[in-house]
Formats: sequence, structure tokens, C-alpha cells
Amino acid sequence: MKKSRGRAGRKRRRKHLQSFMDGVNCSHELEYIKLKKWLKDRGFEERNLRPAQFQDTGRGLMTTKGLQAGDLIISLPEKCLLTTSTVLGSYLGEYIMRWKPPVSPLIALCTFLIAEKHAGEKSQWKPYLDVLPKTYTCPVCLEHDVVGLLPEPLRKKAQEQRTMVHDLYVSSKAFFSSLQPLFAENTGTIFNYSALEWAWCTINTRTIYMKHSQRECFSLEPDVYALAPYLDLLNHSPNVQVKAAFNERTRRYEIWTNSLCKKYEEVFICYGPHDNQRLLLENLTFGWDGPSWRLLTAIKLLGLAADEFTCWRRTLLGDVISARNEQQTLNITAKICHFLIEETQHVLLQISQLKRNKENLKAHLALVEALRLEDLKILQKSAEILCSLNTATT
Repeated sequence: MKKSRGRAGRKRRRKHLQSFMDGVNCSHELEYIKLKKWLKDRGFEERNLRPAQFQDTGRGLMTTKGLQAGDLIISLPEKCLLTTSTVLGSYLGEYIMRWKPPVSPLIALCTFLIAEKHAGEKSQWKPYLDVLPKTYTCPVCLEHDVVGLLPEPLRKKAQEQRTMVHDLYVSSKAFFSSLQPLFAENTGTIFNYSALEWAWCTINTRTIYMKHSQRECFSLEPDVYALAPYLDLLNHSPNVQVKAAFNERTRRYEIWTNSLCKKYEEVFICYGPHDNQRLLLENLTFGWDGPSWRLLTAIKLLGLAADEFTCWRRTLLGDVISARNEQQTLNITAKICHFLIEETQHVLLQISQLKRNKENLKAHLALVEALRLEDLKILQKSAEILCSLNTATT
């Protein structure tokens, strides 16, 4: 007997298809098939999470069953984790242990990633390396033309990161050279600046926190990194709550959710109560609630009249000193806000022109454009709030 193809059947099919509209299942792709087989050989088998491509977040993990608060999201065996213990147990171990002064845990991991990527088909970690991003949009990777378009705090951070990675590369060159007996090719070619930049970004964007005991073969910098294959496909959201830690009893890294997640939705973890932009950018002038207390207080203090100077402590406590001071503060803050709106709109126009002329910078420009658009929305909302406050006081 044929299955019913009536209205109820169509409705069920539409509902089922709608469930997948937010995320396109990618688990059939060869790189993920190989990764899951590799992980299975190391004791990990995941039945409820599927790699998927999402419209808003890009690559992530989709759940095939509804998750309730208190459910285990993922449990990854220690054997799957890439840590400094992995590096010390490899062909690099003896070189690291005898090098003086000791290298940092970060450089040890970077070195391993670069060496394994260079090994290609011979690398035991190839299935994991194949799913890692080939390029990154971290501030340190941005082209000089793009860095100049960033909001000021992020521009400064990008410049600081560039200096830090450059210094790391220069200070590690001698150690990289000591590894020459391991390679037929010149180590200067293998461990070049671009390779270190890629490895540094991999560790800084994809590692989980996992504290390790201090070892004499490493410098005194904290040894808190662990790369977690498959788990690191989970994207960040400030709207979820999770509990994540290495379970000493089971010898597994576990993540438990304290939030609900519907079947076929993307599963998120939270690195802290900040949105993606706030992970990079700390804007202390304007927010979704309007101008910051810090900005308003600074303008109030600068606007105190000669006979109001003695009231500066009251200003810091949030007291109203005079109607004149309050109105002046709102006027100056509104001018600053409108200036920043115009500046942001001008930068967005520059980005639009560069996107047409420089195809190779499109990915980097898209990131900066997203940050600037977010800033513009915040500033426009602040301008509305300031307009309302001005109307109320006049």
C-alpha cells in the first residue's frame, strides 16, 4: 500500500526540511568521514553531533537530538587531545628537552603543528590537520591596508599581535635551526614566518583550557593549551551556558550544557559573556544602552565651571551638579557620537571600494565590514538615546 501523500504528509515533510534549513549537513564530506574514522580509532565515537555549514556562523556542529540542561554535549578521550605531552612524546621531544633556554609550551605546540603539516601524508594527525582552516582572519593576519580600517582599539590590538608574533618568530629561529637533522629540507623554508603565524592562530583560536603541571623542559609560561579535534568545530555564543573540564576519572575532556538546544539546531559553547566583537574589541565609549558611564563622567568633570570644581567627588558618585553641566554633557556626547557615525560611514565606503578592487582581501574586508557595521548600529542606537535625553531635558 502506498504511503499517504495528503496534506498531513506534506506538512510533515515541510517541517522536516525546515529543520535542516539553518544548517547543511556536511558529515558525508570525505574530510569529515576520515576525521571521524581517525577519532574512532582513538576511542571517540559521536552519534548526535554532525558537522554542518550554517548561514550565520559558517562551519559548526548540529545536534540530531534535542539537548536539555545537564546533558553531555561531547566527551573526547585524552588520546584525541593534542597537548605538550603529545609533543614531548614525539620525535621533537629530545630536541625540546635539551634546548636551552627552554622553549615555551606555545612554541612547542606551534613547532609540532608546522612539522606535522609539512609531513603531509606521513603525519599521524593528517585527518585533523585537513579540517583546520588554511587561513585565518585574526588581527595578526590582516593586511596593512585592512588594519588601517579597523576600529581604533582593534587596530591597536592587531599591531600588538603582529609585534608579538614577529618577536616570537625571531626568538625561535635558533631552536628551529636545531631541528635540521629531522628534515631533508632546510628548516628556514619549513619554519618560516607564515607557517608560525598559521600555527599561532590555530592555537589561539582553537585550543581549550587544560592546565598541565610545570615541566623543566619548558619556560615558566603557563602550559594550558589543548587542541581538541571535532570539539573545536563548536562555535561560540554568549547566550549559552556550559560546563567544560577534563575529567580526571574518565580521562576525557567533557562539555555539559546548561541550556536547551532543539533537534537539528547548531550547538554552541561559551568562552565567556561577550559577543564575538567584544572578544576582540572593548569599546568603552558607546554601547547598546547609550554612552558609557565612563564617557559621561569624563565629560561632566571636564565641563565643571570654576565654582563647581569642589563638587568633583559628587560627580564621580553620579550626582547632578547643575542643569547647565548636564545639558552641556549631553550636547558634547551627542557631537562625539555623530562624529563617530560619520567616521564609521566613511570607512564603510572605503571598504566597499576595496572589495571591488582587491579580490584577494575579500575575506579580511568582510570581517572588518562586519565589525564596523556592528559599531554603526551601536552608535546609531546611542544617538537615538541621546536625542531622547536631550528632548526630555529641554
